Amino acid sequence: MSDRYQQLVNTPIGRIVTKQVGLPNPPKLERYEPGQPPISGPVLLGAAPGGRLAGAAAAVLASIGAEVSTPMQDDLRKAAAGAGLDAGIFNSEAAPSEKTFKALVLDASGIDSSERLVEAWEFLHPTIRRVRTCGRLIVLGTPPEDCGSPAEAIAQRALEGLVRAIGKEIKKGATAQLVYVRPGAEAGVESTLRFFLSPKSAYVSGQVVRIGAPIAGPGQTDWDRPLGGKVALVTGAARGIGAAIAEVLARDGAHVVGLDVPAMADELAAVTGALGGSSMTADITDADAPAAIAAHLQQRHGGVDVVVHNAGVTRDKTLGRMSQELWSTVIAINLTAPQRIDQALFEQELVRENGRIIAVSSISGITGNAGQTNYSTSKAGVIGFVGAWAERAEHVTVNAVAPGFIETRMTAAMPIAMREAGRRMNSLSQGGLPVDVAEAIAWYASPASAGVTGNVVRVCGQSLLGA
Repeated sequence: MSDRYQQLVNTPIGRIVTKQVGLPNPPKLERYEPGQPPISGPVLLGAAPGGRLAGAAAAVLASIGAEVSTPMQDDLRKAAAGAGLDAGIFNSEAAPSEKTFKALVLDASGIDSSERLVEAWEFLHPTIRRVRTCGRLIVLGTPPEDCGSPAEAIAQRALEGLVRAIGKEIKKGATAQLVYVRPGAEAGVESTLRFFLSPKSAYVSGQVVRIGAPIAGPGQTDWDRPLGGKVALVTGAARGIGAAIAEVLARDGAHVVGLDVPAMADELAAVTGALGGSSMTADITDADAPAAIAAHLQQRHGGVDVVVHNAGVTRDKTLGRMSQELWSTVIAINLTAPQRIDQALFEQELVRENGRIIAVSSISGITGNAGQTNYSTSKAGVIGFVGAWAERAEHVTVNAVAPGFIETRMTAAMPIAMREAGRRMNSLSQGGLPVDVAEAIAWYASPASAGVTGNVVRVCGQSLLGA
């Protein structure tokens, strides 16, 4: 469903009226088109003294051919040169006002006390208003649990508040993220930096991501088709977010096996057929469904590389009016079935080395939602699923996305007041698109994301609700 308010305010008259009245003015977000570079526009790379991630960031910026500048800091200039960057020099006091950046990248891993947090201010204060429309801020740090002292852990944890506040201040469709990188995992930042710098992350902001030791050794990555030769199972693939996930994974080279209920067979076949994929129908709550799915993947493909648990339902009632059937149906589909499917796949060793388990949670699982106790419970359980298995699973990563207000058939049927509230109550003042969820899943799915596990990233435009 189109957002008519957004269309109106982006007309010349609409821009004048919204500015005078003080109404939300949602910008048109830049979204990825095949063939685009990860970032179009200059990048400013900064670092607090003593950091360990500037070199890794510089190497990524060099690999994507970014136009990079740095402040005049000897250690930072050396890191940039060591990565092969011919970086310009940026002097905030002498730079003309028209000097702007598409992205700011700050290595804050050297900040080891609360007093030194001023170093983040020193980099950002003169530059944050130079970020272009749909620009990016990425702060790199050390997970507090891996810090060498309580003072360092406190300072690194403080970066979360910094980034989330900036995400709400920066406006113009720009986003802000914090990426914690464990010591020794510096070489694993590329897929995450590429994602957050690019238009693929258009509707992701205010998020904290952790990168740890990779579960598989490095390999060559075709950044245009990172999933070439991979098999991806997507449940609930017949329409909406599921169909978008299938399309994006196929774009990235995967053979997509779409799964949905028998009643959706025709729509499912149309989706997977257009992508050169294949399909199967099953009710995932049936007792024999996990075995049937495992057998299909074994016989047709010899295994699977990426499993996306997208299938889900809502059955809304306040708890006092909710029947046990409505409760049990939602829990069974949204939470129990994915666990049973994974159990069958792992028992038969069908998830290949450097595999991916990716679940779709919801912001309702973080904040709760009146009239959706069953749904909120199930989606919080999905977050628990990630936490329980990320450290236990061998040779696979386990992550989830938590969508906020996404423009789908379900949200189009909402009462207009609720729909408008959902759209406007986030830092980007608009609803997301199914492709926004799909792009985040494709980032998780990439073989280069081997150190990204145990994460729950909200695709919600930095909703004003929740953490």
